[in-house]
Amino acid sequence: MKYGLPLAAAVCAARDDRLEDFALRGALQAVLVLGLKSWLDGTPLSVRPDGEGRGFPSGHAASAAFGAADLAGKCFPDDRAAGIGLYGAAGLTAASRVQAGEHTLRQALTGALIGFSFGAADFGIGTDGASFSVGMRF
Repeated sequence: MKYGLPLAAAVCAARDDRLEDFALRGALQAVLVLGLKSWLDGTPLSVRPDGEGRGFPSGHAASAAFGAADLAGKCFPDDRAAGIGLYGAAGLTAASRVQAGEHTLRQALTGALIGFSFGAADFGIGTDGASFSVGMRF
């Protein structure tokens, strides 16, 4: 899901002629995650369950949530089943990182929140304007 969800979202973004916006948001999300991993390395927050460092935030959870939020909010905004499936897959990705002992719950949730925020955002490049869309309208 770390690669599959963002790849599917990139295909949709290319189809919808919003690839530049998608790429910028994806790059900023990756820079933020990697920057936090480097900046906080050596702090208690960044220690993984196995004692290694660079655990905060979870890059896998961030990437999966980024792809899921972009797909749910921009490619399937009115499809509740798709939203549930996409967000469910991203949630399972984050949970699997905790279950595998690679991250703490806080590290996985923070990564997912970062990815979700950048995935749901729209900076307005090549579109009518900036927005924030999570999909799954009720």
